[in-house]
Amino acid sequence: MKAKKILSLVLSLLMLLSVFTACGTQAGEPNDTATAPASSAPAQSEGSSEPAKLSGDIIFWHSFTQGPRMETLQSAADAFMKQNPGVKITIETFSWSDFYTKWTTGLASGNVPDMSTAQPGHVSEMINAEAILPLDDLINSIGRERFYEAPLTEMTADGSTYAVPLYSHAQVMWYRKDLLQKYNLQVPTTWDELYEAASIINKGEGGAVFGCSVPMGTNDMMATRYLNFYVRSAGETLITKDGKANLTSQAAIDGINYWVKMYKNNSPSDSINYNVLDQATLYYQGKNAFDFNSAFHISGVEANRPDLMDYIDCAPMPTIKKGDAQTGYETSNIPMVIWKNSKHPEISKAFIEYLYQPENYVPFLLSVPVGMLPAIKEVVNDATFNSNATVQKFNNALNVISNAVGYGTAIGMEYGPRVEAGLITSQGVIESMFQDIILNGTDVQKAAKAAEDRLNELFEAAKE
Repeated sequence: MKAKKILSLVLSLLMLLSVFTACGTQAGEPNDTATAPASSAPAQSEGSSEPAKLSGDIIFWHSFTQGPRMETLQSAADAFMKQNPGVKITIETFSWSDFYTKWTTGLASGNVPDMSTAQPGHVSEMINAEAILPLDDLINSIGRERFYEAPLTEMTADGSTYAVPLYSHAQVMWYRKDLLQKYNLQVPTTWDELYEAASIINKGEGGAVFGCSVPMGTNDMMATRYLNFYVRSAGETLITKDGKANLTSQAAIDGINYWVKMYKNNSPSDSINYNVLDQATLYYQGKNAFDFNSAFHISGVEANRPDLMDYIDCAPMPTIKKGDAQTGYETSNIPMVIWKNSKHPEISKAFIEYLYQPENYVPFLLSVPVGMLPAIKEVVNDATFNSNATVQKFNNALNVISNAVGYGTAIGMEYGPRVEAGLITSQGVIESMFQDIILNGTDVQKAAKAAEDRLNELFEAAKE
């Protein structure tokens, strides 16, 4: 790995380590020949037409902390090991924040897994650090034409695809149908309509339900996400085409002011420190009238307030003006990657291909039905997938989110994979900006300029 790329990761971590606590697990040692096999199938033994048997141990890191997803992956690993007695797959689970800390701190010493899940922004940083293998051979073996084009494009750099999409989802606007009916309100279609509806509900419910919680915790990326919704709906991006932060344009300033106003008038005061789980739990418990998330909300509400299952639904992202084009979406195409340090990339490739077999892949998707949309096209026609009760009940949400996936990208990835995308969502700069404005009364323009300058410093450091 080039020294300058290690240095850029270290610079990035100087801020991150003040927020996240790392935990260590030893993975495979560096291996100069890890770029080998041209196919995910086991190589043939010399002098034999039979494929060589897979043999070796691999470590698989993933960030699916919910029970059903963990269980389906473990079940698939157990079945794979039964079919391949010489293989041992050790699965380790970390939250997304802990995963980011582990791989960035462990990269120089080789303390990384053989394979892992990742977020789109992570993939850009991994490519930049020359830490993962190109997977075109694996994708071609599975069938490139079976995947949706956009996720593959998002994971492609310099003509090589470095990650395999596992599932997709998109952030959309969730609401409570019963509260809209109670206050004779229509589903908001613009940001102004959302603010008005949230204000009416917030006032009417007297604190029992909040109109629209605005999360700003510095240990997560939620405030960045919310600002991105607004800026994207105005036709702009938080990272410009030439790789600069955009927090001081009129659209960005308007977005900052919008969410500050929403926080002050319709959000719990504690949400200034909320992370993604805090925010989601508020909706799960029926205490937030409007929220922005994926269809993971369905299983969350089912587990916490099953009595509300008939009253939740989602709608397209609000726009600035009535009738504007839908451009405010954030989509996530969650992939799997194989690390260069792996001693057995052939096992990881074979296991990934095994995961896409219908008897493994469909149960995985249905462990969070509608929450995880298939990366393989034909699954939408799969009888088992479509017969699921939740898929049938929330068919409108499935259609809204499926449509949204076609309009959006991960934050900062509007112009393709870039290391800046990982930095803007991992460093808490925008979250700190919002807290500075609200807690210290700092002028919005001044705080936005300081945050923009800080992000541009980080972007430049990553390029050196």
